[in-house]
Amino acid sequence: MQSVGQILKKFDPQKDRYISREFQSFGIYLAEELGDYKHRSMYIKLAKTTHRSILEKALSYVSDSNARNKVALFMWKLKELKNQKSNKK
Repeated sequence: MQSVGQILKKFDPQKDRYISREFQSFGIYLAEELGDYKHRSMYIKLAKTTHRSILEKALSYVSDSNARNKVALFMWKLKELKNQKSNKK
């Protein structure tokens, strides 16, 4: 995970003019890691509404696997982690 200072060092106002919040940056990062840049708005919304630790666990699960469809595996694991969290309560 990157600190806010590291993200701001890489921030280019000309290139990244539509990314103004940290969750937007993380959503774009998720889309790039999963190879699904077309649905980047969905990942930005997930980054805004879902706890970061859940997203990072799902992403690490996908990155450790050799799945052909990383997006489907990510969404499945995200659902599993959310269900585990709600069952603990």
